[in-house]
Amino acid sequence: RMPSCLLKLTRMVLSHKPCALFILIIGFVSFAYIKLYWGIWKDPKSRAPTYGLSAEISCAHYVPSALDIAGGPSPPTGNVFFVETSEQTSPSYLFSCSVESAARTHPASRVMVLMKGLAKGNASLPKHWAFSLLSCFPNVEIRPLDLTELFSGTPLKRWYLWPLRHWEPHFLPVLSDACRIVLMWKFGGIYLDTDFIVLKNLENLTNALGIQDDNELNGAFLSFKAKHQFMELCMQDFVQNYNGWVWGHQGPAHLDVYKRQLLTRVFKKWCSLGTIKSMSCKGVSALAQEVVYPIPWQDWKKLFEAVSALELQKLLKNTYAVHIWNKLSHGTKLEIPSQALLAQLYSQFCPATYAKMKQD
Repeated sequence: RMPSCLLKLTRMVLSHKPCALFILIIGFVSFAYIKLYWGIWKDPKSRAPTYGLSAEISCAHYVPSALDIAGGPSPPTGNVFFVETSEQTSPSYLFSCSVESAARTHPASRVMVLMKGLAKGNASLPKHWAFSLLSCFPNVEIRPLDLTELFSGTPLKRWYLWPLRHWEPHFLPVLSDACRIVLMWKFGGIYLDTDFIVLKNLENLTNALGIQDDNELNGAFLSFKAKHQFMELCMQDFVQNYNGWVWGHQGPAHLDVYKRQLLTRVFKKWCSLGTIKSMSCKGVSALAQEVVYPIPWQDWKKLFEAVSALELQKLLKNTYAVHIWNKLSHGTKLEIPSQALLAQLYSQFCPATYAKMKQD
Protein backbone atom coordinates (compact mmCIF):
# COMPACT_ATOMS: atom_id res chain seq x y z
CA ARG A 1 0.00 0.00 0.00
CA MET A 2 1.35 3.41 -0.94
CA PRO A 3 2.16 5.54 2.14
CA SER A 4 -0.22 8.45 2.72
CA CYS A 5 2.67 10.93 2.43
CA LEU A 6 3.15 9.89 -1.22
CA LEU A 7 -0.56 10.41 -1.92
CA LYS A 8 -0.27 13.94 -0.55
CA LEU A 9 2.75 14.58 -2.76
CA THR A 10 0.75 13.38 -5.76
CA ARG A 11 -1.95 15.96 -5.02
CA MET A 12 0.75 18.63 -4.83
CA VAL A 13 2.00 17.67 -8.30
CA LEU A 14 -1.54 17.85 -9.68
CA SER A 15 -1.74 21.38 -8.31
CA HIS A 16 1.14 22.33 -10.71
CA LYS A 17 3.95 22.80 -8.19
CA PRO A 18 7.10 21.87 -10.17
CA CYS A 19 9.41 21.21 -7.24
CA ALA A 20 6.97 18.65 -5.92
CA LEU A 21 7.66 16.45 -8.95
CA PHE A 22 11.28 16.06 -7.91
CA ILE A 23 10.28 15.24 -4.33
CA LEU A 24 7.74 12.71 -5.58
CA ILE A 25 10.36 10.91 -7.68
CA ILE A 26 12.73 10.73 -4.69
CA GLY A 27 9.90 9.37 -2.56
CA PHE A 28 9.07 6.62 -5.05
CA VAL A 29 12.74 5.64 -5.44
CA SER A 30 13.22 5.52 -1.65
CA PHE A 31 10.07 3.43 -1.18
CA ALA A 32 11.19 0.98 -3.88
CA TYR A 33 14.66 0.74 -2.34
CA ILE A 34 13.26 -0.11 1.09
CA LYS A 35 11.02 -2.84 -0.33
CA LEU A 36 13.93 -4.29 -2.32
CA TYR A 37 16.31 -4.08 0.67
CA TRP A 38 14.06 -5.97 3.03
CA GLY A 39 13.20 -8.45 0.28
CA ILE A 40 16.89 -9.29 -0.05
CA TRP A 41 17.28 -9.93 3.66
CA LYS A 42 14.17 -12.08 3.92
CA ASP A 43 15.73 -15.22 2.46
CA PRO A 44 12.90 -17.49 1.23
CA LYS A 45 14.93 -20.58 2.18
CA SER A 46 14.86 -19.46 5.81
CA ARG A 47 11.07 -19.25 5.97
CA ALA A 48 10.37 -22.46 7.85
CA PRO A 49 6.76 -23.57 8.24
CA THR A 50 4.95 -22.76 11.45
CA TYR A 51 3.40 -25.55 13.50
CA GLY A 52 0.97 -25.58 16.40
CA LEU A 53 2.79 -28.14 18.51
CA SER A 54 1.34 -28.01 22.00
CA ALA A 55 0.00 -31.52 21.47
CA GLU A 56 2.85 -32.69 19.25
CA ILE A 57 5.85 -32.02 21.49
CA SER A 58 6.25 -34.19 24.56
CA CYS A 59 9.04 -32.97 26.83
CA ALA A 60 9.30 -36.39 28.44
CA HIS A 61 9.93 -37.91 25.02
CA TYR A 62 12.27 -35.30 23.56
CA VAL A 63 14.21 -34.25 26.67
CA PRO A 64 14.97 -37.19 28.97
CA SER A 65 15.76 -36.63 32.63
CA ALA A 66 19.40 -37.49 31.85
CA LEU A 67 19.76 -33.82 30.92
CA ASP A 68 20.75 -33.13 34.53
CA ILE A 69 24.16 -34.71 34.07
CA ALA A 70 25.52 -33.23 37.32
CA GLY A 71 23.29 -35.51 39.38
CA GLY A 72 21.72 -32.64 41.29
CA PRO A 73 21.06 -28.91 41.18
CA SER A 74 24.12 -26.72 40.67
CA PRO A 75 24.49 -22.98 41.19
CA PRO A 76 24.23 -20.93 37.98
CA THR A 77 27.65 -20.43 36.40
CA GLY A 78 26.88 -17.80 33.78
CA ASN A 79 24.97 -17.11 30.59
CA VAL A 80 25.23 -18.58 27.12
CA PHE A 81 23.84 -16.09 24.59
CA PHE A 82 22.28 -16.62 21.16
CA VAL A 83 21.03 -13.60 19.21
CA GLU A 84 18.66 -13.23 16.25
CA THR A 85 18.75 -9.64 14.97
CA SER A 86 16.32 -10.11 12.08
CA GLU A 87 12.54 -10.31 12.45
CA GLN A 88 12.60 -14.08 11.94
CA THR A 89 10.56 -16.11 14.42
CA SER A 90 10.68 -19.47 12.64
CA PRO A 91 13.87 -21.14 13.89
CA SER A 92 15.52 -23.68 11.63
CA TYR A 93 16.65 -27.17 12.62
CA LEU A 94 20.21 -25.85 12.93
CA PHE A 95 19.08 -22.99 15.18
CA SER A 96 17.25 -25.47 17.40
CA CYS A 97 20.26 -27.80 17.46
CA SER A 98 22.60 -24.95 18.44
CA VAL A 99 20.48 -24.00 21.44
CA GLU A 100 19.75 -27.59 22.44
CA SER A 101 23.40 -28.64 22.29
CA ALA A 102 24.39 -25.63 24.42
CA ALA A 103 21.63 -26.41 26.94
CA ARG A 104 22.75 -30.02 27.27
CA THR A 105 26.44 -29.18 27.70
CA HIS A 106 25.75 -26.29 30.12
CA PRO A 107 23.04 -27.62 32.46
CA ALA A 108 23.98 -25.15 35.24
CA SER A 109 23.96 -22.08 32.96
CA ARG A 110 21.15 -19.94 31.59
CA VAL A 111 20.96 -20.32 27.82
CA MET A 112 19.53 -16.98 26.68
CA VAL A 113 17.95 -16.80 23.21
CA LEU A 114 17.36 -13.14 22.33
CA MET A 115 15.17 -12.52 19.27
CA LYS A 116 14.32 -9.12 17.83
CA GLY A 117 11.15 -10.40 16.17
CA LEU A 118 9.45 -11.46 19.40
CA ALA A 119 6.77 -9.23 20.86
CA LYS A 120 7.75 -7.39 24.02
CA GLY A 121 5.84 -7.79 27.25
CA ASN A 122 4.08 -10.93 28.40
CA ALA A 123 3.12 -12.16 24.94
CA SER A 124 3.36 -15.90 24.41
CA LEU A 125 5.88 -17.40 22.00
CA PRO A 126 4.81 -18.03 18.41
CA LYS A 127 3.42 -21.50 17.73
CA HIS A 128 6.44 -23.17 16.21
CA TRP A 129 7.90 -26.59 16.91
CA ALA A 130 11.35 -25.21 17.83
CA PHE A 131 9.96 -22.96 20.60
CA SER A 132 7.93 -25.86 21.98
CA LEU A 133 10.94 -28.17 21.92
CA LEU A 134 13.42 -25.68 23.42
CA SER A 135 10.96 -24.71 26.14
CA CYS A 136 11.33 -28.26 27.45
CA PHE A 137 14.82 -27.39 28.65
CA PRO A 138 14.65 -25.78 32.10
CA ASN A 139 17.80 -23.71 31.51
CA VAL A 140 16.67 -22.17 28.18
CA GLU A 141 15.08 -18.71 28.21
CA ILE A 142 13.69 -17.19 25.00
CA ARG A 143 13.24 -13.42 25.24
CA PRO A 144 12.66 -10.36 23.03
CA LEU A 145 15.78 -8.45 22.02
CA ASP A 146 15.46 -4.77 23.01
CA LEU A 147 18.27 -3.13 21.06
CA THR A 148 17.81 0.37 22.46
CA GLU A 149 18.11 -0.98 25.99
CA LEU A 150 21.05 -3.23 25.08
CA PHE A 151 23.13 -0.40 23.60
CA SER A 152 22.29 2.13 26.33
CA GLY A 153 25.29 3.10 28.44
CA THR A 154 27.77 2.05 25.74
CA PRO A 155 29.66 3.84 22.93
CA LEU A 156 27.34 2.12 20.45
CA LYS A 157 24.19 3.94 21.59
CA ARG A 158 24.67 6.93 19.27
CA TRP A 159 25.77 4.63 16.45
CA TYR A 160 22.55 2.61 16.68
CA LEU A 161 20.23 5.60 17.01
CA TRP A 162 21.51 7.38 13.89
CA PRO A 163 18.33 7.68 11.71
CA LEU A 164 19.87 6.44 8.45
CA ARG A 165 21.64 3.42 9.96
CA HIS A 166 19.09 0.89 8.68
CA TRP A 167 19.77 1.93 5.08
CA GLU A 168 23.27 0.46 5.07
CA PRO A 169 23.65 -2.64 2.85
CA HIS A 170 25.10 -4.93 5.55
CA PHE A 171 23.11 -3.60 8.48
CA LEU A 172 21.83 -6.93 9.86
CA PRO A 173 25.20 -8.71 10.09
CA VAL A 174 26.81 -5.52 11.44
CA LEU A 175 24.04 -5.27 14.03
CA SER A 176 24.74 -8.85 15.05
CA ASP A 177 28.44 -8.03 15.47
CA ALA A 178 27.53 -5.02 17.61
CA CYS A 179 25.20 -7.06 19.85
CA ARG A 180 27.75 -9.73 20.67
CA ILE A 181 30.50 -7.38 21.85
CA VAL A 182 28.04 -5.33 23.92
CA LEU A 183 26.59 -8.49 25.51
CA MET A 184 30.07 -9.70 26.43
CA TRP A 185 31.05 -6.32 27.87
CA LYS A 186 27.82 -5.73 29.80
CA PHE A 187 27.06 -9.19 31.13
CA GLY A 188 29.95 -11.52 30.33
CA GLY A 189 29.50 -15.21 29.58
CA ILE A 190 29.57 -17.07 26.28
CA TYR A 191 28.26 -15.89 22.93
CA LEU A 192 27.58 -18.33 20.06
CA ASP A 193 26.21 -17.87 16.57
CA THR A 194 23.12 -19.94 15.84
CA ASP A 195 25.05 -22.21 13.47
CA PHE A 196 27.21 -23.90 16.12
CA ILE A 197 26.83 -27.41 17.47
CA VAL A 198 28.29 -27.55 20.97
CA LEU A 199 30.11 -30.74 21.95
CA LYS A 200 31.60 -29.87 25.36
CA ASN A 201 31.15 -27.38 28.16
CA LEU A 202 32.83 -24.11 27.12
CA GLU A 203 33.14 -22.44 30.51
CA ASN A 204 36.83 -23.17 31.01
CA LEU A 205 37.56 -21.18 27.84
CA THR A 206 37.52 -17.81 29.59
CA ASN A 207 38.43 -14.50 27.92
CA ALA A 208 38.87 -16.31 24.64
CA LEU A 209 37.97 -16.25 20.95
CA GLY A 210 38.82 -18.59 18.11
CA ILE A 211 41.21 -18.52 15.17
CA GLN A 212 39.32 -19.04 11.91
CA ASP A 213 42.36 -19.51 9.68
CA ASP A 214 46.05 -18.56 9.44
CA ASN A 215 45.68 -14.84 10.06
CA GLU A 216 42.10 -14.19 11.08
CA LEU A 217 39.95 -14.34 14.21
CA ASN A 218 36.21 -14.98 14.12
CA GLY A 219 33.65 -13.72 16.63
CA ALA A 220 31.08 -16.47 16.10
CA PHE A 221 32.28 -17.74 19.49
CA LEU A 222 33.24 -15.35 22.31
CA SER A 223 33.80 -16.00 26.00
CA PHE A 224 34.60 -13.06 28.28
CA LYS A 225 34.12 -11.80 31.79
CA ALA A 226 31.89 -8.76 32.17
CA LYS A 227 33.49 -5.32 31.72
CA HIS A 228 36.67 -6.82 30.28
CA GLN A 229 39.00 -4.22 28.80
CA PHE A 230 39.40 -6.17 25.56
CA MET A 231 35.67 -5.93 24.88
CA GLU A 232 35.73 -2.25 25.81
CA LEU A 233 38.44 -1.69 23.19
CA CYS A 234 36.31 -3.61 20.68
CA MET A 235 33.39 -1.24 21.31
CA GLN A 236 35.64 1.78 20.88
CA ASP A 237 37.15 0.41 17.67
CA PHE A 238 33.67 -0.40 16.36
CA VAL A 239 32.68 3.26 16.58
CA GLN A 240 36.01 4.92 15.70
CA ASN A 241 36.76 2.79 12.63
CA TYR A 242 33.18 2.19 11.56
CA ASN A 243 32.55 1.31 7.93
CA GLY A 244 29.16 -0.27 7.40
CA TRP A 245 29.63 -0.46 3.62
CA VAL A 246 32.37 -3.12 3.70
CA TRP A 247 31.33 -6.68 4.52
CA GLY A 248 33.17 -8.01 7.56
CA HIS A 249 34.88 -4.74 8.49
CA GLN A 250 33.08 -4.54 11.84
CA GLY A 251 33.26 -8.16 12.87
CA PRO A 252 33.60 -11.76 11.76
CA ALA A 253 33.52 -12.06 7.99
CA HIS A 254 32.43 -15.60 7.13
CA LEU A 255 34.25 -15.56 3.81
CA ASP A 256 37.99 -15.08 3.36
CA VAL A 257 37.67 -11.71 1.62
CA TYR A 258 38.39 -8.88 4.06
CA LYS A 259 41.34 -9.23 6.41
CA ARG A 260 40.71 -6.28 8.69
CA GLN A 261 37.89 -7.48 10.90
CA LEU A 262 37.38 -5.72 14.18
CA LEU A 263 38.45 -8.57 16.47
CA THR A 264 41.58 -9.24 14.44
CA ARG A 265 42.52 -5.55 14.50
CA VAL A 266 42.00 -5.23 18.24
CA PHE A 267 43.82 -8.47 19.11
CA LYS A 268 46.85 -7.46 17.05
CA LYS A 269 46.98 -4.14 18.89
CA TRP A 270 46.35 -5.84 22.24
CA CYS A 271 49.31 -8.17 21.76
CA SER A 272 51.47 -5.95 19.47
CA LEU A 273 51.39 -8.65 16.80
CA GLY A 274 51.75 -8.57 13.04
CA THR A 275 50.13 -11.96 12.47
CA ILE A 276 47.63 -14.03 14.42
CA LYS A 277 48.69 -17.23 16.12
CA SER A 278 47.37 -19.53 18.84
CA MET A 279 48.47 -17.90 22.07
CA SER A 280 47.44 -16.18 25.29
CA CYS A 281 48.33 -12.52 25.61
CA LYS A 282 47.54 -10.21 28.55
CA GLY A 283 44.89 -12.62 29.73
CA VAL A 284 43.12 -13.04 26.36
CA SER A 285 43.45 -16.31 24.43
CA ALA A 286 43.34 -16.88 20.67
CA LEU A 287 42.27 -20.52 20.50
CA ALA A 288 43.67 -22.93 17.94
CA GLN A 289 41.47 -23.51 14.91
CA GLU A 290 40.52 -27.05 15.96
CA VAL A 291 38.88 -25.82 19.18
CA VAL A 292 35.77 -24.18 17.65
CA TYR A 293 36.44 -24.05 13.89
CA PRO A 294 37.65 -27.61 13.12
CA ILE A 295 36.11 -27.50 9.64
CA PRO A 296 37.56 -24.51 7.71
CA TRP A 297 34.97 -22.50 5.81
CA GLN A 298 36.69 -23.47 2.55
CA ASP A 299 35.98 -27.16 3.38
CA TRP A 300 32.36 -26.75 4.51
CA LYS A 301 31.20 -29.49 2.10
CA LYS A 302 32.97 -32.03 4.33
CA LEU A 303 30.07 -31.58 6.73
CA PHE A 304 27.88 -33.44 4.24
CA GLU A 305 30.35 -36.26 3.52
CA ALA A 306 30.16 -39.64 5.23
CA VAL A 307 32.70 -40.36 7.98
CA SER A 308 33.24 -43.39 10.19
CA ALA A 309 32.78 -43.19 13.95
CA LEU A 310 36.57 -43.50 14.35
CA GLU A 311 37.23 -40.66 11.90
CA LEU A 312 34.68 -38.49 13.70
CA GLN A 313 36.28 -39.17 17.07
CA LYS A 314 39.74 -38.35 15.71
CA LEU A 315 38.55 -35.17 13.97
CA LEU A 316 36.84 -33.82 17.09
CA LYS A 317 39.37 -34.97 19.70
CA ASN A 318 40.30 -31.43 20.74
CA THR A 319 37.08 -29.72 19.64
CA TYR A 320 34.58 -27.98 21.90
CA ALA A 321 32.11 -26.83 19.23
CA VAL A 322 31.71 -27.09 15.46
CA HIS A 323 30.82 -24.08 13.33
CA ILE A 324 28.54 -25.16 10.47
CA TRP A 325 29.10 -22.08 8.21
CA ASN A 326 25.38 -21.72 7.56
CA LYS A 327 25.91 -18.80 5.18
CA LEU A 328 27.51 -21.30 2.80
CA SER A 329 25.85 -24.58 3.71
CA HIS A 330 22.19 -23.67 4.31
CA GLY A 331 20.93 -24.74 0.88
CA THR A 332 22.61 -28.15 0.88
CA LYS A 333 20.48 -31.28 1.24
CA LEU A 334 21.23 -33.40 4.30
CA GLU A 335 20.07 -37.02 4.42
CA ILE A 336 18.54 -38.03 7.77
CA PRO A 337 19.58 -40.55 8.96
CA SER A 338 23.00 -41.01 7.34
CA GLN A 339 26.71 -41.23 8.11
CA ALA A 340 27.26 -37.64 6.99
CA LEU A 341 29.39 -35.74 9.48
CA LEU A 342 26.65 -33.17 10.11
CA ALA A 343 23.96 -35.84 10.53
CA GLN A 344 26.10 -37.59 13.15
CA LEU A 345 26.60 -34.31 15.00
CA TYR A 346 22.83 -33.75 15.08
CA SER A 347 22.25 -37.30 16.29
CA GLN A 348 24.79 -37.15 19.14
CA PHE A 349 24.58 -33.58 20.42
CA CYS A 350 21.01 -32.44 19.79
CA PRO A 351 18.99 -35.67 19.84
CA ALA A 352 15.64 -33.93 20.42
CA THR A 353 16.06 -31.79 17.30
CA TYR A 354 17.32 -34.84 15.44
CA ALA A 355 14.21 -36.83 16.41
CA LYS A 356 12.06 -33.99 15.07
CA MET A 357 14.03 -33.98 11.82
CA LYS A 358 13.46 -37.72 11.36
CA GLN A 359 9.77 -37.29 12.20
CA ASP A 360 9.40 -34.61 9.52
